[in-house]
Amino acid sequence: MTRYRHYKGGIYEYVDEAILEADLTPMIIYRAADGRLWLRPREVFFEMVEVEGKQVPRFQKIGE
Repeated sequence: MTRYRHYKGGIYEYVDEAILEADLTPMIIYRAADGRLWLRPREVFFEMVEVEGKQVPRFQKIGE
């Protein structure tokens, strides 16, 4: 199981990648601790965001 920490602190489990049918956008499917599934464009999932003036990953891989 691959897990990621969101920059706001939540821990999520990577589920799989998918393709959005409407425009073929690569998507990431991930699961929250409460079991809900979330979907986000791959580009957004792996982008850098600014936090307190520093660039950090939106989702940081944790453990192996």
